[in-house]
Amino acid sequence: MHVVQIGAWFAERHGTASQDVERRSEAVSRVGCVSRLIRGVQSLHDGNGQSVVEQAGLSSSYRLTANGDEAACAVKRGAEVSDGLSLLTIAPNCSKLMPGIERVKFWREQADGSVAFSENGIDPIVTFGVADGDGYESYAPAAPLLALNAMTSD
Repeated sequence: MHVVQIGAWFAERHGTASQDVERRSEAVSRVGCVSRLIRGVQSLHDGNGQSVVEQAGLSSSYRLTANGDEAACAVKRGAEVSDGLSLLTIAPNCSKLMPGIERVKFWREQADGSVAFSENGIDPIVTFGVADGDGYESYAPAAPLLALNAMTSD
């Protein structure tokens, strides 16, 4: 009985073998998450020290397309009205690409580089993530898939 009590006391103080395995597994999982985060940040840089987000943000005129179609419309980011929030002008024919998008009035740039279009500056109608190259791709809503590409001249 005395050995059992010592074993219980040791397990109480130091945990069981399964708890030790669980702690190690959590640590390995955290290292994996950090590694993926670092790779994600590195992918946002093109090798010359300038981030893709910064490059995409250089333009104020964009071409909006849906599902890779030939149909496109013009989008223009206007003056900044507050930190990360700018006025937005959407061409009337954009409603053919995504009904309701013609109501948006604001471009909100998030800290992670994503961009949200909204009618009121708060509630997004469509949200874009940074894409390869010079623009963004929508991820919410899931359909239609929209591409927002910077135009070469403003």
